[in-house]
Amino acid sequence: MNRKALYPAFGVLLVDDELPWLKRLSMTLEGPGAINNLIQCSDSRQVMDLIAAQKIGVVVLDLTMPHLSGEQLLEQIVAEHPQIRVVILSGMNQLETAVHCMRQGAFDYFVKTVDEGRLVDGVLRAVRMVELEQENHVMRQNFFQDQPESHEAFASIITASPVLRKVFKYVEAVAPSRQPILITGESGVGKELIAKAIHQLSRSNGPLVSVNVAGLDDNHFSDTLFGHLRGAFTGADSRRNGIIEQAAEGTLFLDEIGDLSPASQVKLLRLLQEGEYYPLGSDQPKQMSARVVVSTHRNLEARMASGEFRRDLYYRLLSHHVQIPPLRHRKEDLPLLLDHFLEKAACQLDKKKPTPPPELAMLLTTYGFPGNIRELEAMIHDAVSLHEGRILSMKSFVERIGQQKLDEHVPNLSAGENPFSGLGELPSLQQAGQLLVDDAMRRAEGNQSIASRLLGISQPALSKRLKK
Repeated sequence: MNRKALYPAFGVLLVDDELPWLKRLSMTLEGPGAINNLIQCSDSRQVMDLIAAQKIGVVVLDLTMPHLSGEQLLEQIVAEHPQIRVVILSGMNQLETAVHCMRQGAFDYFVKTVDEGRLVDGVLRAVRMVELEQENHVMRQNFFQDQPESHEAFASIITASPVLRKVFKYVEAVAPSRQPILITGESGVGKELIAKAIHQLSRSNGPLVSVNVAGLDDNHFSDTLFGHLRGAFTGADSRRNGIIEQAAEGTLFLDEIGDLSPASQVKLLRLLQEGEYYPLGSDQPKQMSARVVVSTHRNLEARMASGEFRRDLYYRLLSHHVQIPPLRHRKEDLPLLLDHFLEKAACQLDKKKPTPPPELAMLLTTYGFPGNIRELEAMIHDAVSLHEGRILSMKSFVERIGQQKLDEHVPNLSAGENPFSGLGELPSLQQAGQLLVDDAMRRAEGNQSIASRLLGISQPALSKRLKK
């Protein structure tokens, strides 16, 4: 059994000369707050040595203590360790003292008699602030590198795209974070592969547990995530663990959260905010120890505008946002993917890997691939299944692509984007047509079949124009 992972990754130092209060504070933070990387100190003279010897991110500091007061320690910590967030505790509600501490650099100020929930929230805010600052520091370092350090985590993603390599570096930087990660991108771009890379890079002790929530109504969503006790509802003959418990100390990946019902969105928001949940039929809360990664192909901003997606949930998920570019923006990947999927299909079909014709990769660049990599793989698998000779036939590709618009995602040119609008003198219709033909032939590297598709005319019509 794996030892329970420490949270946060840095220590939270509790300083108070009253041992009963120190013990009570530890239990409060470890229970509702799920903070278990706690260090206790009852002698204020030891605080600076502890900070120097250990990785401390947050200090919860009593104000009134013998030897060194909380105000004296606050001044030293802020001066020598400005990256540490200090939360002040006081036995008395004194406005002037609170204002003075905040001016000295305290992150927050609480009276010991305050509601425990507010105190836990304050410490968690300090923890999250330190986490975000540390993540931003790592991200700035990674962005100065050309390649991600953890190549093995992205080994399953075939790419030569500089844009996607930047995505890898961002993923590498935010993967250790405890905050949720939102992955967006069109269907078929490989969002699940990025989720697997995040899990691998997070070095979690637990498993990666994935579920597509698009087809779940609210009852099934609750039961799938939270589980239930025996007798919780009709048919619940035995206890069932939810996927949150299955993903303990690991990663919970919720795919297609853009299709969640409003009621399920509320439950997901509460789970992310409070870090606890109730199995169906239970009144005892459980702590969530898994990190949450979600994905969607939906435009969440558009769904927010139409009232289909909660604004507060959107911004809660937006702590870290990974946007995967579509295949039409990564056309340099097409030759690599073509070779990879030819080998994969040949292996699956127990055939010898066919040789693609040189013009095939060029033909594929003329297509927009609305289904992205998943569509490309299906297209190649179909062609290999029909393949009989040594050179792969282009027939199935041409039929599959057909006479569809080359890139359905490129909008029609508006008047303001007309390339001729800025010219003082317009070319003749014949000259403009010849320029288009010349450029199409250049892009198609002399292949008339591909050039004709670029121009939206038949190959015989293009041949006729070239002869003229």
